[in-house]
Amino acid sequence: MTPFKDMAKFLSESRIAKALTDRTKVYESHVRMFWSSARYEESEKTIYLAIQKKDENDQVLELGDSDDDPTIVPERLSKGLWFRMGFIGHVNGKYLKSMFSRPYKFLVHCVLHALSHRKGAYDEPLDYIMNIITCLVLNRPYNISQVLYDHMVDNIRGEKYIMYPRFIQMLIDDQVTDLPKDPADEMNLHHMKSETLSRLN
Repeated sequence: MTPFKDMAKFLSESRIAKALTDRTKVYESHVRMFWSSARYEESEKTIYLAIQKKDENDQVLELGDSDDDPTIVPERLSKGLWFRMGFIGHVNGKYLKSMFSRPYKFLVHCVLHALSHRKGAYDEPLDYIMNIITCLVLNRPYNISQVLYDHMVDNIRGEKYIMYPRFIQMLIDDQVTDLPKDPADEMNLHHMKSETLSRLN
């Protein structure tokens, strides 16, 4: 953990700390029920049944963003920062987690696993993940809630796979407190272990 100690401290004090570290127990039937019944109402910009886009008085993930924050970061700003993060690839080429210096590889890994909407390919961060990282490192505003929400809407319109299971369970628990919770239904989520840190190192 020693090579990543400073970055772990930075992340624990960042606005995505809860999204990274919350260990909510996730129940597969709850998450499947959410995605199977979820529908998006374009005119109201709202996902039904379980949640609304955002409630100004209660953000479950406590991301600290607002509707006025941008969802796009200038490419030049983002790519310039990558080199300060020890990036060794070509500026217009493919960028992989392994191409960053060790502390930033840890940062990219954490953000990818917590906030990415994809089922896999966790070695290659997409643009919005690099935008989130850029804004975290530079302490700039970025509307993470909107980006996550947009991917949820795309999922409703598409194949509806179990996206963001931890976040969905946190939202369900926040709004529906009396759902039955069967221990046999609990999803086995993989948390970072010493072997993960060894591989990153």
